[in-house]
Amino acid sequence: MNSKRFSPTSSTIKSRFTRRFLRALLKINRQRTRTPSSPMEICQRYLKVKLAADVSMASAVGSRRAWSRAMLAKIRHGVRAGSTSSLAMRKRKIYHGKKSTKEVGIVGNAKVLRKLVPGGEAMDTCSLLDETFHYIKCLSTQVKVMTRIADQICST
Repeated sequence: MNSKRFSPTSSTIKSRFTRRFLRALLKINRQRTRTPSSPMEICQRYLKVKLAADVSMASAVGSRRAWSRAMLAKIRHGVRAGSTSSLAMRKRKIYHGKKSTKEVGIVGNAKVLRKLVPGGEAMDTCSLLDETFHYIKCLSTQVKVMTRIADQICST
């Protein structure tokens, strides 16, 4: 089998993500009100951008990966990863989550990964590690693209 056919290069994912994300940002920008933004509007806009980034990345990867399928399914069903209640819950877990990080061994670490990787709850350890590796690569690509976009906007 040709591994390139089943494992697209990050540059392909990067270009698909960039196209989709820029399209989503343009759409968000068109919806923007002309009046000065209130803190609530800024928060809503932040959530829209985060959702656009998540959808763009999961769509760029497609259905080849369990984490992208899980993320798109959550978004379709209205459980958004960037909702304020979910964000607050994650902050609380990180702050109070010292017990889970003290667990020793692969079982404890796998538990933590299952919570962090979309769709990780239903994976065996080997699949979880593979999906985690790919998810981290994609998040890294997402950060690089978003940083580049921000740099371009700031330099103009």
